[in-house]
Amino acid sequence: MTIVLVVVDSGGIGAAPDADRFGDAGADTLGHALAVRPAPLGQLDRLGLGRLYGRPDAPAPDGAAFRVHPAAAGKDTLAGHWEMMGVVVRTPFPTYPDGFPPDVVARLEAAFGRPLLGNRPASGTAIIEELGPEHLATGRPIVYTSADSVLQIAAHEEVVPVTTLYAWCEAARRIMTGPHAVGRIIARPFVGTPGRFVRTARRHDWPVIPPPGILTRRLAAAGVEVVGIGKIDDIFAHQGITTAYRTTSNADGLARTLAELGRPAAGPRLVFTNLVDFDSLWGHRRDPAGYVAGLEALDAWVGAARAALGPADQLWITADHGCDPTWPGSDHTREDVPWLAVGPAVRPGTLGERSTLADLGATLAEAFGVEPAAVGRSAWGALVAD
Repeated sequence: MTIVLVVVDSGGIGAAPDADRFGDAGADTLGHALAVRPAPLGQLDRLGLGRLYGRPDAPAPDGAAFRVHPAAAGKDTLAGHWEMMGVVVRTPFPTYPDGFPPDVVARLEAAFGRPLLGNRPASGTAIIEELGPEHLATGRPIVYTSADSVLQIAAHEEVVPVTTLYAWCEAARRIMTGPHAVGRIIARPFVGTPGRFVRTARRHDWPVIPPPGILTRRLAAAGVEVVGIGKIDDIFAHQGITTAYRTTSNADGLARTLAELGRPAAGPRLVFTNLVDFDSLWGHRRDPAGYVAGLEALDAWVGAARAALGPADQLWITADHGCDPTWPGSDHTREDVPWLAVGPAVRPGTLGERSTLADLGATLAEAFGVEPAAVGRSAWGALVAD
């Protein structure tokens, strides 16, 4: 049996019950993007997406659909993905709305051997355009953060070799521990000239190591092949990912996922894919038209993926948080997420609400015969036809 779990990075479907605590009451990533640029999503609607929105014209699903509330204390990538795998982040990772404090800056500068540029929350593309010329002239790294728990380091590949940038990030990971244990250190290499800077695909993340009980590790220990596509391997700090493929785009990730479906599996297999363009290119940059174009590409891919499923295989589509492209600012939004599932053995229907993304992990644990985590409630019995 192969279960393909595709994460639409930021694909929220409306404000979560606690969205007001995050200033996100009324956010709706997919709904608002489609309101700006309407488009038919026939395959996703067949899986039940339209029914989750309560659209009267939505077809009766031939897949299963759940609306899932997040339980983690944060609305970031790590919190969402870890929750799916049975670890609910109860204490948010630290954030730095005023930039990193002087003691941290001093340690970073000592490790890098040069002073920093930036040190404030910023859009990655905007701060590179602003400080890129000075970086070219001085070689000083551009260090910035966001509303998420991240420390990002940007450097031009012709000024700072990528291997050096990665070494800086590894040093930053060693520094950012204890009270400063940010969720992720991110390398942001870029190329180009002022006014034409472009971030490259050689981004790399150094996350906090997830707890030993994370489901990816338990699946791998039980002999389940866990294939990570996109930034999955980075998100889980290589814990339990038996095969990893980096990708350059959503299209690359979807092609790789389809290729995995076409590859015979030696045993039970989880193919875990993250489609980051939805978040990085369209959500954070507040581009609803681009977001919908990405949904259309995903919708077209679903048909091919369904055709490639074996008798016992399943395709699941979900999200880790929201990033409403019509919302003020450029940050993530606290939203419910869809859980759409289809396969020859899946019972069709809109199957209600779930109180945590950990239910996906509990369901995977039951499907693959692994001891479940302490959180999450399996939906396997509701999902699979008798």
